[in-house]
Amino acid sequence: MEKVQNYIDENKQRFLDDLFGLIRIPSISSIAEHRIDMDKTAEYWIQTLKNAGVDKAEIYPTDGNPVVYGEKYVGSDLPTILVYGHYDVMPVDPIDLWTSPPFEPVIRDGKIFARGADDDKGQAFIQAKAFEAMVKTGSLPCNVKFMIEGEEEIGSPNLGKFCEEHKEMLRADVILVSDTGMIAQDIPSITVGLRGLSYMEVEVTGPNRDLHSGLYGGAVANPINVLTEMIASLTDENGRITIPGFYDDVTVLTDQERAELGEAPFNLDNYKKAIDIQDVHGEKGFTTLERTGTRPSLDVNGIWGGYTGEGAKTVIPSKAHAKISMRLVPAQNFEKINQLFEEHFTRIAPLYVKVSVKALHGGSAYVSPTNSIEYLAASKAYETVFGKKPVPVRSGGSIPIIALFEKVLGIKSILMGFGLESDAIHSPNENFPLFNFYKGIETIPWFYKYYSELKK
Repeated sequence: MEKVQNYIDENKQRFLDDLFGLIRIPSISSIAEHRIDMDKTAEYWIQTLKNAGVDKAEIYPTDGNPVVYGEKYVGSDLPTILVYGHYDVMPVDPIDLWTSPPFEPVIRDGKIFARGADDDKGQAFIQAKAFEAMVKTGSLPCNVKFMIEGEEEIGSPNLGKFCEEHKEMLRADVILVSDTGMIAQDIPSITVGLRGLSYMEVEVTGPNRDLHSGLYGGAVANPINVLTEMIASLTDENGRITIPGFYDDVTVLTDQERAELGEAPFNLDNYKKAIDIQDVHGEKGFTTLERTGTRPSLDVNGIWGGYTGEGAKTVIPSKAHAKISMRLVPAQNFEKINQLFEEHFTRIAPLYVKVSVKALHGGSAYVSPTNSIEYLAASKAYETVFGKKPVPVRSGGSIPIIALFEKVLGIKSILMGFGLESDAIHSPNENFPLFNFYKGIETIPWFYKYYSELKK
């Protein structure tokens, strides 16, 4: 492994330059005008994998954005690792809060600042460069496949079909993913649980046009007022979601499970200080880690309507809109939750407005064991590089496709993330510490080594 480390040390600047080239392509999957950028990013990934040493690299079209596939075979008697990542990124709004252009990466305070620096261009590039280091030094101990998609940020609507149609090509022993985080730079962790997701958009319509708020105010319902009242009613004073049937499939943790979760290092004061709040808020009777890792939640992700431009325009708007997401826990079915939400939101609408509800995307929660070969190999890899055993954690985030991989491909995933909570993914000024980027590249080859040894 000394040769691998030397190769990494000698190529650090080039690795960074290559990543910057990828980041500069504004691959925002949720905005149609960036469709050409998705193709450019896929082509960039193809060249990256070819330069890294794959035997085959190909772009597969889908009904949406293309999937990048690559493979390197070392021997038929060796295990196969399938690396998953995504090349699409979130929108950059609000743009005025960025301290530097979001698609022009810069380094400040030892961190890469740019959209996609962490999620998931930076973390997926960890996989590409670790693979390159092993191939170029003749150290690759297993077969490796890559599947890099362009729709993760919009719920991976076409990846399930792609997996169904290419099961044989994607056959592997484990799926390796770097799209999660670690507790701190000196506290590595392995994500063993992800929440599911149900993402909805609602529209409330009142009058057939915007009305003068003086001539009609007090006589006609304001859709924005009504929408905010309806949203407020979706949770009660104890932070519980009020949709009938919502908790039917939620599994309650045992006292022992709650105690084990509480062993993860966590400082509430530092948590509050990092995001500049006076106190936390959530479902009564649960800790912060329990609320984000083992309990469902409901949040408004965006709300709009009426006049929001400069100056005043006194109108009662015709329509009001909101995007609402619900994070789900194991056993909750996102399609069932979508239906429950739609039925409830329609039912609570007063007669003086009309309501429409649309499901945008969703996915199931995921939990993995801590005694599997892949977990043990990952744990040993982190310990080798960071000098301490990683902590198993349940993340509040969602990667909807992970549960689908197990259902369609029959393969377990191991989530080896290197991001930090402070990386501001999905927010202005997203960043990724250089320390984490390079430590990730150092750690992955050890996973390959230990996993291949344990599989013998």
